[in-house]
Amino acid sequence: MNVALIPVRGGSKSIPLKNIRVIAGKPLVYWVTKAANDCPDIDRVFVATDHEEIKETVEGFGFDKVCVISRSEESASDTASTESAMLEFAGQYQFDTIVLIQATSPLLSAADLTGGFYEFHKPDTDSVLSVVRQKRFCWKTNDKGLAMPDNYDIFARPRRQEFEGYLVENGAFYITDRDSLLQSKCRLSGNIRVYEMDESSYFEIDEPGDWLVIEQQLRNRCAAEKKSDRRIPEIKMFLTDCDGCLTDGGMYYSEKGDELKKFNTLDGMGLHLLKTRGVVTGIITGEKRELNRRRGRKLDLDIFRDGIKDKLSVVKELCQTYQIDLQNVAYVGDDINDLAVIRAVGFGCSVANGIEEVKAAASYVTQKEGGQGAVREIIDMIIQGEIRG
Repeated sequence: MNVALIPVRGGSKSIPLKNIRVIAGKPLVYWVTKAANDCPDIDRVFVATDHEEIKETVEGFGFDKVCVISRSEESASDTASTESAMLEFAGQYQFDTIVLIQATSPLLSAADLTGGFYEFHKPDTDSVLSVVRQKRFCWKTNDKGLAMPDNYDIFARPRRQEFEGYLVENGAFYITDRDSLLQSKCRLSGNIRVYEMDESSYFEIDEPGDWLVIEQQLRNRCAAEKKSDRRIPEIKMFLTDCDGCLTDGGMYYSEKGDELKKFNTLDGMGLHLLKTRGVVTGIITGEKRELNRRRGRKLDLDIFRDGIKDKLSVVKELCQTYQIDLQNVAYVGDDINDLAVIRAVGFGCSVANGIEEVKAAASYVTQKEGGQGAVREIIDMIIQGEIRG
């Protein structure tokens, strides 16, 4: 029997309770748990934790192969090795092969795990680990502090496409059999092979800075996966919130007390391009500001509604007026009052600076923030038909 072990503890110091902190709309541990559950080579998935909230969170995923088990305080301490959790597990459960999976590598996929098992089943193989190939020029210093290249000749610098590079552990997964684990007391032993993951999976979430890098990669991957499901419906009406989407959400004031807002000309041109294609365009905002009205007039929009609390009711009314189905509407938002519309329309989008709940519900999350051309990013995709929702 092949089992996966995902050890997660509640005592993370750099990011408290990071294993269930939401990233790209889901708790961190969700991503690797789903990968393991979806891998056909894995029979059972064990999530070992010392924290009740983590236990409840994982059980709430409802994955059929997953079982949450307890781990001792000793194996979950700051100084305990991951091997201690593996050996504790091996002392309590029977299995043939174990794949150790670390929750801090949420870019792991079921396909990666299948590839790892493919390597493991090759002749004379005792262990497999995941790696990424890095094409960096490494240097080292001698005892006099003088530097020298470590992996290339400075007089024959290779081009990137010709440079073999080197392999780096990315910490995503390790595969070994039960006997080897018990004998060596190590996750890797004997004849070792590697499985190369995509270079983007180089990062692990250990520090807050890692979080931002990986979250964007997860969002990009989710967008790509949605792209393979179905095409964006034909967009006949394009609506957007104003503050936080067409602007950066900031309130600026002059010395005279005049209120200022920053709009992006790229968004304005994008809305114009949609109008020339016969798409109804408009702004629906909860605020009542003359600045917003002035911008709406300058953009020559078909629709401008402000001071709106129930945006979905307004969108439904507009659909009746223009005889357009909700599935043919695109909407861009960033906050809780946009959520109902984003869920209801055919192509609901969030800007990168939207709140987590909105981004999780959106069909697409922009790479750019509001006021930085985020609305234009969505419009370009609609025109080019490159994103599928």
